Amino acid sequence: MNKSTHPGWKELREGFPWYDSNHPFALAAYSEFMPAPRIALNPLTGQADPGVLDEADPYGWIIPEVEEEYQLRPGLRHIGEQLMNQLTGFHQKNSSALLGGHKGRNFIGNPYFLPELIETPGLALHERYVMLLPLALSKTLDDQGRIRWTLFGTSEQGPEKAFWQSFRTAPGEEGPEKRGIDLMLQILQRAYGESCRDKAALYRCGFRILPTSANAMFPFWSPETLPSWTHDFLVSDTDSYDGIRYLLTFRPYAHLPEEARRRYREGGLHLLPSPASLIPFGSPVYTKLTAQLPMAMQLPLMPLLRRHGGPTGIRIPQSAWMHEVPLSGEASQVAAHLLQNTYRRTSRWDKVQRFENSIEQSRIVHPVAKTLFSTDLEYMGLYNKPMARNCQLWNEHSELLLDGPVAGKKEIDRAALIVLKGGSFRYRFLFPPMQAGLHEIYWHRPLIGYLTHDTSAQEFIDDSLTGYLTAYPSPARELATPVELWPRMQQREAYLTALREFSHNQGYYVRQTSHNLLFLLNTFSRLGNEPLAREFAARLLINSRDETFSAWKQSIAAHAHTREAAAVIGKTLDAMVAASEPDSPPDRSLTFEKTATRDYETAYWNDIRYLSHGQYINKDNADVVTDTATLRATDHPSRDLEHLGDYLLQRYREAIAAAGMQHLAKAGELPFRWQTDFDFIRFGGWKANQAGTTHERDLLVIIPGKNRREAVILADHYDTAYMADIYDAAAGGNGARLSAAGADDNASATATLLQAAPVFLAMAREGKLERDIWLLHLTGEEFPSDCLGARHFCKAYLEKNLLFQTEDPAPENLSEVTIKGVFVMDMIAHNREDKPAVIKISPGRRPTTLKGTFSSITF
Repeated sequence: MNKSTHPGWKELREGFPWYDSNHPFALAAYSEFMPAPRIALNPLTGQADPGVLDEADPYGWIIPEVEEEYQLRPGLRHIGEQLMNQLTGFHQKNSSALLGGHKGRNFIGNPYFLPELIETPGLALHERYVMLLPLALSKTLDDQGRIRWTLFGTSEQGPEKAFWQSFRTAPGEEGPEKRGIDLMLQILQRAYGESCRDKAALYRCGFRILPTSANAMFPFWSPETLPSWTHDFLVSDTDSYDGIRYLLTFRPYAHLPEEARRRYREGGLHLLPSPASLIPFGSPVYTKLTAQLPMAMQLPLMPLLRRHGGPTGIRIPQSAWMHEVPLSGEASQVAAHLLQNTYRRTSRWDKVQRFENSIEQSRIVHPVAKTLFSTDLEYMGLYNKPMARNCQLWNEHSELLLDGPVAGKKEIDRAALIVLKGGSFRYRFLFPPMQAGLHEIYWHRPLIGYLTHDTSAQEFIDDSLTGYLTAYPSPARELATPVELWPRMQQREAYLTALREFSHNQGYYVRQTSHNLLFLLNTFSRLGNEPLAREFAARLLINSRDETFSAWKQSIAAHAHTREAAAVIGKTLDAMVAASEPDSPPDRSLTFEKTATRDYETAYWNDIRYLSHGQYINKDNADVVTDTATLRATDHPSRDLEHLGDYLLQRYREAIAAAGMQHLAKAGELPFRWQTDFDFIRFGGWKANQAGTTHERDLLVIIPGKNRREAVILADHYDTAYMADIYDAAAGGNGARLSAAGADDNASATATLLQAAPVFLAMAREGKLERDIWLLHLTGEEFPSDCLGARHFCKAYLEKNLLFQTEDPAPENLSEVTIKGVFVMDMIAHNREDKPAVIKISPGRRPTTLKGTFSSITF
């Protein structure tokens, strides 16, 4: 493809702005549908994130070194070890597990498989099981709020495209020839014991390349051209195979010349990659399914791998067969080791450290069918909802039953009825891939491994080929013409080496500190290596007021394996937190004298007391839940959010009147309804929304500044959560879902906004506000509504449909106001005796946001 006709990632900006009332911005509750992470392009402005995309490099996608070190490399090795174990058992076991098969149908009609692959004695003796396997990776969100590199399966672009694209850096541009030659030399040396050291010796060793012909089913699988380093090694079907000992080819085994197959069976010819590793690409079960599910060629690999979560490595979602016993009592015909009828549930409320694996910590295990479809309170518990939107499901005849990410209520109900009737079903939990604009992004990266010639140990090469990326219009349907990009791997070997040594110690202190350090290094990288405030870096790393930054560096020296490791990390940290004098001293505070008084403090705490222990009892959006345990435990079976909202609005209107700002400042609501793809008939608040007897609303106060076209938002949420200790039987609870009083979470922030209003109104009257201040009370942050108000606000703002309803009859559309900053407050009165003065700040992922937040933090 000519570079002049290929605009690279800038093509992903086409059509911006992408969202309006006719093109809605999908933003479901994460407990009902874990959405795609928005990467690289800001959906509001269309601007590129310089941490991912470089305006001067239209074909590059930046991969931070910390992701490569802590997720990708260990994740590839983990996947490789599991697959190598499958491959090495293939010839001996004649196992359909290699395909996740059912009744052997994955082998029948598969051009990558002939019976001679398992019927020829002695094949395993000379096989080194070379894998050049392209994996489809992307970033996804997990329910801990982390963005994780995730395995989707084998590359839907076929078995060889990622391999050959690794030798390019852009359309029509090749990397150095040495890269391909060195890789082949390394494989021959380590896997086969060859001593060849250069290109000429590689040829003399008998290394050749047999190109593939076009695949009739997937013609886009074949590369347009091969890199120039391959030209001296090319052979054809009609060439003699005398002297050829190593043949690099991605052809289906059945399409190889007979002479090549004979020499392979006899041990005189080695096929790279191993024919067994390519079998998943020819499964007729999945080629048939591509008619309904274009990405189906990713699927054959997934049942071979164990589900994996946690903060390190590559995330592997669960994928297997399940069997629901029909009324006839028919047993499953699927091999037992391919069945996985249960799913371990996790949620963001799991009390796990960020370096721990939440899957391993979870004690909630449900049948897969119940996990997908059930809205029974028994299966939802306190924090769960049906996961059908994050699953794809098909039957044993390769007929698609559910494509969760694009399904609606009708499709979900239909699939649930089919599963309820019983039978065997293949599924994969699917968390949508990262999106840039209206495109979904996949990274096709070769997994390279083999058995060594001397010890038959598994060995993997994780720093050689990095493949390429494809961007498809979402949802991906047309796979033949994606936007193609290439990874740009950041490399800072000095501190990465030191970090590896430092992290090898498995003590709690080092694990905790390593993850803090990882975050700080990543932040440093995204800010363009600019210095961070010394105190901020120190507090982030040690979470203590008692240890100085110098003392923390001494702790590194005590725990690092080598002095060199400690020196490199210490030097890097010094560069990161190098003190820099501000250009000018900060201005005198405009509000401190108003808030640093006993009267202000008393008023603040009185507001917290009234909001949490006054007349507003049921403050969860789902109130009141109509199960026996809850109704028995409450003598107040009605929702109070409506009355609480009215009280807050009345307080603000009184403050506006007291400030004489009635014609400039405004207080009102942003109304909407709670809508879902599932029927939560036990949730009183949800039922009232469906019946039209109530609605949800964010509350908004607009305080005018000089520039009415811009605003800064101070926000909270005014709903409260259900009390886990009252619900959980393990904690002595009785199963009742009762709203928390919410003094800390989140009356502490609501009271802050109430007390802030008179201060900002006075400043507005005196002309001291440069732009508008919006005090925003969000509804539905807590489960089961899950950030309902925040999602409505963002969705409406992006779609230019943010309707503000005051006491005036006509709503005002606020979408043209430019939001310059958002501060969302939660649990700001929180304190603990064991960790006093803890402060947690999530500044977002954009470098400008990180920088602005860091520069404003004081301790």
